[in-house]
Amino acid sequence: MDSTVAPEIRPETYTIPGRPPGGSGSRGSDTPGAGSPGRTPRSAGFRPDIEGLRAVAVLAVLAFHASLPGLAGGFVGVDIFFVISGYLITGLLLREAVTTGRIRLGEFFSRRARRLLPSAAVVLAAVALAGAWLTVPLRRTDLEYDVLAAALSAANWRFVAQQTDYLAAGRDPSPLLHFWSLAVEEQFYLFWGPLLALVVFLAVRAVRRERAVRLALTAVAVLLTVGSFALSLHWTHGSVSLAYLGTPSRGWQFGVGALLALLPWHRLRGPRPLRLLCGWAGALAIVWCVVRYDATTPYPGYAALVPTLATALVVLAGTPDRDGAPAANGGGFGVARLLGTRAPRAVGRLSYNLYLWHWPVLVLAEARLGTLGWPARTALTVAAALPAMAALRWIEQPLRRNRTVSELPRRGLSLGLAAVVIPVVLALVVGTGTLRLLGPAAPVDLQGLPPGSPDGTSLLARTAGPLKGGPVVPDAVQARKDFPPDGECEVAPESTTSPACLFGVTSSPDRIVLLGDSHAGQWFSPMLAIAAERHWALEELVKQGCPLPELTVVNPQLGRTYRECDTWRANSLARLQNGPKPKLIAVASLNRYTDDQQLLLEAWEKTLTPLRALGVPIVYLQDTPIPGTDIPACVSGHTDHPAACEFDRGRAQWPDPLAGAIAAGRLPGVRTVEVNSVICPGSGRSCPAVLERILLYRDDAHLTNVAAVVLTPRLERLLTEAGAVPARTAPGADGWTTVLRDDFDGPAGSRPSAENWQYDLGTCYPGCPAAQWGTGEIETMTDSTANVRLDGKGVLEIVPTLENGQWSSGRIESRRADLKPPPGGVMRVEASIALPDVTGPAAAGYWPAFWTLGGALRDGYTGWPAIGELDIMEAVNGRDSVFGTMHCGTLDGGPCKEPQGLGSGDQPCPDCRTGFHSYAVEADLTAGAEQVRWYLDGREFHRVTATQMDAATWDRAVNHGLFLILNVAIGGHLPAALGGTAGPATEPGHPMRVQYVAVSTRGGAHS
Repeated sequence: MDSTVAPEIRPETYTIPGRPPGGSGSRGSDTPGAGSPGRTPRSAGFRPDIEGLRAVAVLAVLAFHASLPGLAGGFVGVDIFFVISGYLITGLLLREAVTTGRIRLGEFFSRRARRLLPSAAVVLAAVALAGAWLTVPLRRTDLEYDVLAAALSAANWRFVAQQTDYLAAGRDPSPLLHFWSLAVEEQFYLFWGPLLALVVFLAVRAVRRERAVRLALTAVAVLLTVGSFALSLHWTHGSVSLAYLGTPSRGWQFGVGALLALLPWHRLRGPRPLRLLCGWAGALAIVWCVVRYDATTPYPGYAALVPTLATALVVLAGTPDRDGAPAANGGGFGVARLLGTRAPRAVGRLSYNLYLWHWPVLVLAEARLGTLGWPARTALTVAAALPAMAALRWIEQPLRRNRTVSELPRRGLSLGLAAVVIPVVLALVVGTGTLRLLGPAAPVDLQGLPPGSPDGTSLLARTAGPLKGGPVVPDAVQARKDFPPDGECEVAPESTTSPACLFGVTSSPDRIVLLGDSHAGQWFSPMLAIAAERHWALEELVKQGCPLPELTVVNPQLGRTYRECDTWRANSLARLQNGPKPKLIAVASLNRYTDDQQLLLEAWEKTLTPLRALGVPIVYLQDTPIPGTDIPACVSGHTDHPAACEFDRGRAQWPDPLAGAIAAGRLPGVRTVEVNSVICPGSGRSCPAVLERILLYRDDAHLTNVAAVVLTPRLERLLTEAGAVPARTAPGADGWTTVLRDDFDGPAGSRPSAENWQYDLGTCYPGCPAAQWGTGEIETMTDSTANVRLDGKGVLEIVPTLENGQWSSGRIESRRADLKPPPGGVMRVEASIALPDVTGPAAAGYWPAFWTLGGALRDGYTGWPAIGELDIMEAVNGRDSVFGTMHCGTLDGGPCKEPQGLGSGDQPCPDCRTGFHSYAVEADLTAGAEQVRWYLDGREFHRVTATQMDAATWDRAVNHGLFLILNVAIGGHLPAALGGTAGPATEPGHPMRVQYVAVSTRGGAHS
């Protein structure tokens, strides 16, 4: 089977496996970060060939970043730099230890700080300021975080976190991505210097000091090198970004350089031609890597051995003999002689600053001008030499030569600290301003938006009148986080099986299976709503970046063949074959794992064959357009003109051979539906990023959850018309029998149906067995339409009011008090509710609720809590949370922990005040189940089982008739306990709004 790169994460926006821009350009006779100035006296350990070798390394990296044809392996320049750094740093510390008997860490870190950090600080400051001008606000926020991480020498770990996070895919590369290698080097200094100082302290008292120090340091270097290499191999197999960017997995390359400095190579005798051949063999091996390696090379892993050992050979070939003569010059034919000539050394001296400047120039230019070809990238890379030369002349060299700075270690350390603080402050200032511009990342607010249209050419329904102008929903910040609420069910690349991800009515024997990659996962919310409406369950089998058609691909995060995908696909198909039959299987997958349409169709047929054998309806959800660019970032920079973020229709919509085969009838039992004609309407050259104020994409490839939710009515209609799901109106089609339903239809200002509802009046039940409704409320309940009314659009409103200092509100009960599960069956009580849209001090004392009480309570209103109470939904004080509770047993304590009851605790729901959500409870008397379950939007969030109490308490609590209650209380013990007391700041007039209430039963006597 052909192998192809999985494009769900665009390799060009990721550095793995296309290689992170790498390699420190560090140089100098005693430090990998800065080199000896061109015309200063040479130190005893000066190696002109190494200065030239840095030129090879930096030119390889620059060629790779410029996308020069044929040089795709230039990322190996980073390996060269790491070996050189390990060699030079260890040699410097070894010489000091042998000659003085100690290592002065203060002086060591002072040199590192004054030679490396000022030049880096200038680049960071320039990027922080240039980013404010050249990048869009959302991208700018990411950039300032990058500046902070780079300044604190932690850039590699920030990028590890981003690049191992599938959900961060589709973003543009950072202008500071190349700082990962500098962070690795600086972390190496922080670890290696003190470790060597400790070893020297322990070994220096030996009689033969030099030999003891060398042996001790060599032993430590061998252990760390071997251990680090083993870790690199392990991480390369499991997470290539961690292997490539992680300091522990790169340490072995520094260790190879350290061993070059520690072992007495200069004492080895051998013919000069042999060393000459070693040098040229190493040089040719480096060139071979640059030419032959590419994005498909598993890296670092074993492949990194070639450039690492090749660099070691070049360094070894130039190691002086015992008498100090350069042994490998070979009479003018050695590679060391070539590297030591003027041109390579000049580039080597510039390498650190050239490395610092070239990548920001490339990335910021493309942020402004768009994607560039290799000729333009090459020209920009050459242009980056100008600021690099300026930094070398006016920053690096003056600070290296300045006696005032260099004579005391604390001055160099102070300079380094300033070089860290300045970019940090700039990043904080620019980043704070950008956050103010973008605004807070508040939850998505759907209030005021019409519902989605089930048909026609419009995305949104127009029944409520024309859509008013306003900001896009979600905004750019919200869109980045607007994922399906499916928790951990969209399994990560390393997983080979999906957990038991069942949503909706999980007790139902009927379920929809959502199967595929993240392009299937984006349909989670609509499919859950469609399943829940029919009292079905939804099972999600979704894996990130894994094609559902039987293709073998390379995963960019793992940096190798995606074996876990093949295993997961086989496991998922086996689970469906061996488990109970679902009612529907909905499949979806990215449509561009390969551009070979015949191969793709054959791969689909291999997957669909076992699915079709199940005899279950299968629906293929055609892939949505792929923008190929970070849509939220673009929209953040064009808030007043989102049309500027439109993208090319031809590149966004690829041919779909599976849809064609289904339409032609070649796959019986498989149907197909599409929404592309709505979200990319017309036949023009472009597709919109924002349609009717809905921001459609959360990244460069996936729909926002808002867009998916808005598309729910259309998707439901398409599935119904395809015969995949029964229409809502089909009575009993799903096994449930409706025993009570009220959709609150009626004229505006009228009362709810007297056939279904009765009013509670005053402050307690007749006879006042429990004053203030037993909970300390301060309102008086009325039957006034000022407190309880229909809005004329199918919504019941219960409104607390305040007049002359007296609070009034509404509380209605179902007339029926015989609502109960059939023997051995299930009863479901459900309502769609929008909580009062008030929060903060204005909401103090608000207490909306939807709940049930035991029917026998009406016979004198005594017997609570034994008679049973199911609080389906309660919320207090306008907090962004809801909860459910069961009350039963005895008044104090007992099996139900009264008076608190058996509660769920707060369930976060940031938009429960601004949009309708479904709240449900199921009382299940099925033999072996016997439990009560609470649901929010089809997701179970609380459960009480019969095993939590004695049989008599359970029976009295649930095995009898119930009546329903809807009310909004003001004040009381519960709001007060949670810090909310109704007072002067509490605002009246904010209603709880109810779209419908339904009670249905299944099983038992109705089966």
